[in-house]
Amino acid sequence: MPHDGWHPHDESHGHPPHHHGPPTRRTVLAAAALLPFGSASAQAVDAAQRIADAATRFLSALDDGQRRKAMIAFESGNRLDWHYIPRSRSGLALGEMRAAQADAARGLFASVLNQRGLELLDGVRLLEGVLREQQGSFRDPARYYVSVFGTPGRFPWGWRFEGHHLSLNVALPAPGYVAVTPFFTGAHPATVRDGPHRGFRLLGASEDLARRIMAGLNDQQRQTATIANRSFGEIVASPQREQDIGNPRGLLLGEMTGAQRTLVEALMDRFLGTLAADLMAQQKQRLMEQGLATFRFAWAGSLTPGEAHYFRVHGPVTLIEHDNTQNGANHVHAVWRDLAADFGGDALADHYRQQKHR
Repeated sequence: MPHDGWHPHDESHGHPPHHHGPPTRRTVLAAAALLPFGSASAQAVDAAQRIADAATRFLSALDDGQRRKAMIAFESGNRLDWHYIPRSRSGLALGEMRAAQADAARGLFASVLNQRGLELLDGVRLLEGVLREQQGSFRDPARYYVSVFGTPGRFPWGWRFEGHHLSLNVALPAPGYVAVTPFFTGAHPATVRDGPHRGFRLLGASEDLARRIMAGLNDQQRQTATIANRSFGEIVASPQREQDIGNPRGLLLGEMTGAQRTLVEALMDRFLGTLAADLMAQQKQRLMEQGLATFRFAWAGSLTPGEAHYFRVHGPVTLIEHDNTQNGANHVHAVWRDLAADFGGDALADHYRQQKHR
């Protein structure tokens, strides 16, 4: 994939403190206050209108019973209860939709994702079909659910698309704010080893880039980047475990050469490069405002292909994780999170404070 050249190499290369305790809520919110992710730009307003229109079209395509399933109160705890394991879920499943309704749902997904992002969603469900052939009917590509929280266009509101190995969370807490985080995707098998999709690697490009990064480091850099001899067996910031991630560890991007850093930026682009163009531009701005030189790249586990490994890129509030440990290192869990803006939390807090003082 061509790299789009976001290279803010003129940033300060100062070292942040070397302490690894979990960040407090005050620390995270203080970092978020420096980041105008939700500035009420025309771009954000246009995106919010596009997303609301798509959600309205989707809901209008449903019958009354389906609409009752799909719509959930914004204040419901269900909105924050995200996960990527096979389990029962609220919302309306793809398998309960007629073709025109499923097309409207895809239009909703396309309001925040570009073509590569849509193909990523398709790839997760394709692999669920592979598992169905191997493990039985409880693996079902039709059991992916759309939930709409609140009323589209009436702030705050949002929506989620979720099933096994997928959780796409979108929040619009106030005018000018759009958060697409957490965004989790998984791949099992990470490499399809037989059948008509043999050789398919849904998340393989990310692993390949991370390996290129490690191969391009000198011995001292590689030692700094390696934070554990074994992979962790799971992403660390899995649901309800955000505090476990601690402060960024590993090799500072500010201590990398330009070529090394370009590879890390390309790795990050494998994740945020799935967003619609305007949302991608906002997210890249947010990354640069955090100071990319203060981000860290970290690796855990074996460097031998086919063996268990883990890597992450971690900044003041932005986090990418990728773990491939389970099923003989053929089962990936990967996530993009903004620990301040998850579920629109930073903007939602501001919105409620403003409403209170009116």
